[in-house]
Amino acid sequence: MSGVSRSSEELAGVMRALGTLDAGMLLADERGCIVGANRRAEQLLGRSGGDMAGQDAHDLLHRDRGGEPVPRSRCPIRAAVLAGRTEQDSDAWFERGDGTLLPVSWLATSCGTELSPATTLILFHATGRAGSPARRTPAGGRLSELEQLALLAETTTLLTSTLDIDVALHRLIDLVVPRLADWAVIDVVTEEKDVTRFAVAHAEGDRVVLREDLQGPMPPVPASSPMPLSRALRGAASAIAGPETYQGPPDSGVAVVQRRLFQATGMHSAVVVPVRSPHAVLGALTLGRADQPERFVASDAALLEDIARRAGLALENARLYQRQRKVAETMQRHLLPQLPRLPGLDMTARYLPAPDASQVGGDWYDAFLLSDGAVAVVIGDVVGHDLEAAAGMSQLRNMLRAYAWSQQEPPAKVLEWVDHAALHIAEVTMATMIFGRMTTDDAGRCTLCWTNAGHPPPLLVTPDGGAGYLGDGHGVLLGVAQDEARHDTTAHLPPDATLLLYTDGLIESPAHGMDEGMSRLRRHAASLARHPLETFADQVLARTRPPDNDDDVALLAVRVPGTSA
Repeated sequence: MSGVSRSSEELAGVMRALGTLDAGMLLADERGCIVGANRRAEQLLGRSGGDMAGQDAHDLLHRDRGGEPVPRSRCPIRAAVLAGRTEQDSDAWFERGDGTLLPVSWLATSCGTELSPATTLILFHATGRAGSPARRTPAGGRLSELEQLALLAETTTLLTSTLDIDVALHRLIDLVVPRLADWAVIDVVTEEKDVTRFAVAHAEGDRVVLREDLQGPMPPVPASSPMPLSRALRGAASAIAGPETYQGPPDSGVAVVQRRLFQATGMHSAVVVPVRSPHAVLGALTLGRADQPERFVASDAALLEDIARRAGLALENARLYQRQRKVAETMQRHLLPQLPRLPGLDMTARYLPAPDASQVGGDWYDAFLLSDGAVAVVIGDVVGHDLEAAAGMSQLRNMLRAYAWSQQEPPAKVLEWVDHAALHIAEVTMATMIFGRMTTDDAGRCTLCWTNAGHPPPLLVTPDGGAGYLGDGHGVLLGVAQDEARHDTTAHLPPDATLLLYTDGLIESPAHGMDEGMSRLRRHAASLARHPLETFADQVLARTRPPDNDDDVALLAVRVPGTSA
């Protein structure tokens, strides 16, 4: 049975189990999209489950008392979905299928299953009768001065709350369609100075539909064309245009594309504004009206220029972040090693950065073949999760590799040398580490000899589902007491057992202590004992890492050869 079908059956089972509740019930996936609804929810909302399936729960339902959509940044339902925590509200409104508002009290909480760990359950009941229709500012409607200020404030809030360019641009579309127009077109100037039509969006009722056939690469921008889009993409002033603007002989490929756009969309009036940052032209935003008879005027252009200016600042920040992130990701790929391929020995590793870090940190794993044929396994954690911590981690890793390869000494002795050397030649204030040597004798028996410098203990999972921590060999952190002797511990590893080395980000969080995290890790790892090693690592990470974790995570899993090997 496929994972998808099994996941669908699990969700269907949840729906059957709770379907008799006298409360509305919705299930949402990790994106906040509805994947299930019970009969009571369909009755209360006046919508069928099929119509709601796949739609964003917040966008479809959540309104304020005036019927306006609640900004995503202020939506506790989305916070519950994205963070996997419990939220509730006793004074909220959902929009029904007929456009009326239903006062509700709701609770949202995680109800993940094995195959769908990020599923959220939303329970709600009506606190009154459905009331007045939800208000909508029609496309082409004039906004009051107060509404314009509110729109500009919402633009700043939504666009600066993400560093993902695609997300920011889609949020920009949601802000202006259908509030200001029924068509929105976004053209983006890439960092290579090419132009691509990122989106052509159309308001169809309460939904915004993308016309993918009108999107894609654009011709080069002519240097002197007076046409509105060409001027906007060069950073010139905004302009109001219509289909008549592009009826004459085209002066460039851009003009040909624009003529086709007006023909395909039926827009009779459009306003085109540049999207600029203080340092560059990032693209152009075009709003068009086809369904509404009212034409754009100069005051509309002024409002759109202000929106585009705020969008430009947000997009520049997102680009700078993504540029830094690419550099950091490249650095991290070079810092984290490729695992060796050894006959009969299966191993895999995972690394997840801290949520507020730039894809690098002080956690690391390592595994390499030693000069005497033993296999070195390492897990470590330098204090911090930034570029400085990553640099310190690289220094420790390289020193450990050099000592372990050149000196065929027990792990404790090697780690003592590393500790002394780090004091004088490395920029590391404090770190934890486990260093072990795995050997296999002529009879095929596998032995681990290790020493622990203040790190969470390794976990050994046997094929029968047993799981226990290897707590011996514990010593002080690196950088704390270089003169204190370290000790080795030896353990025999059963055939087909799994050795798991990990960092504390897998088990610790602000809300839960290490003991609770270790208990959770042992329980989940034991249930995965017979899974393939790649699945084992993925599921351990998905099930065990706390949702409120603010630290990076590294893990190294090694599967001991079986008796047949």
